[in-house]
Amino acid sequence: MGASPVRWWTQRRERRKLHSRRGNPDGTMSLKDHLYDLRHRLGLGLLFIAIGAIFGFFWWGWHLFGWHSLGEIVTAPYCAIPAADRFSQDGKCQLLQTKPFEAFMIQLKVGAAAGMALTAPLWLYQVWRFIAPGLYAKERRFALTFVGVASVLFAAGAALAFYVVPQGLSVLVGFGDNQFLTALSGGEYIDFVLTLLLIFGVSFELPLVVIMLNQVGILTYEKLSKWRRGIVFALFIFAAVATPGTDPISMVALAIALAILFELAIQVARVHDKRAARKRKAEGLDDLSDDEAAPFDYAPSSVEDPAPVTATTATATTPVKEPDRVRYDDAT
Repeated sequence: MGASPVRWWTQRRERRKLHSRRGNPDGTMSLKDHLYDLRHRLGLGLLFIAIGAIFGFFWWGWHLFGWHSLGEIVTAPYCAIPAADRFSQDGKCQLLQTKPFEAFMIQLKVGAAAGMALTAPLWLYQVWRFIAPGLYAKERRFALTFVGVASVLFAAGAALAFYVVPQGLSVLVGFGDNQFLTALSGGEYIDFVLTLLLIFGVSFELPLVVIMLNQVGILTYEKLSKWRRGIVFALFIFAAVATPGTDPISMVALAIALAILFELAIQVARVHDKRAARKRKAEGLDDLSDDEAAPFDYAPSSVEDPAPVTATTATATTPVKEPDRVRYDDAT
């Protein structure tokens, strides 16, 4: 028999206390609680992704609120090629289907990718709810800042990639002196666009990685400034190798964008190192000799004695009451 509504609500309230700083200030959870919580968060995350994928699959041909359909958005870079340089039937911009069910698989793949992007706040929130109880307040603020900035950078990289796709395709189809007609297959074109979006989005996380390494003291402004020319040269080589196409437009666009972001990261490191130097000087750490210990408090703190537990004997009328705990079953 299933649990009663009252018992279910009580267990749900107890589970919520495990994630609440007020009910569980130190974030302690048993291994069993962690596993059940992982199953719960993973199930909700997959559910949100599945709902987004279904919505994206049908959005391929829908015009919601007067917006463009997902199919029109994806094929817009290909349709930006001059009509004289690409294959068209009755003046329509269409991709070629060269395999059975290729159109269905493309619609499913693009719909799933769009659904994951649209529902990202929901399933990322589930990831956050799983790891947040084990973080301190400072670590939680740092994690939120990191995720927010990383999301903005990834979106900016994907937007830049979507902008340079038609420019690069126009350059590629311009060769051959009008002796060729461009007729891209749907699968190859979609793979090219999605790969370019992913590469640009991930590459734009470079300044965030540099800033994090500077914050923990691994990379200083002095080192970054000294290695600037070599790193910029390496960024251009990376852009030439990482971009899936052979057009110079996407390579140069990615390399220049990464160089600008890397320079911004260097300036952030410069400000951080100056602030850290002023703090060390104010504390007098820079004036210490190599043989002198830092003025830290090395005295161990005492551990408070636990409160005595009074044993209560059980009688026939007043049994000992066990402490309340969350009881899970397979249906939870």
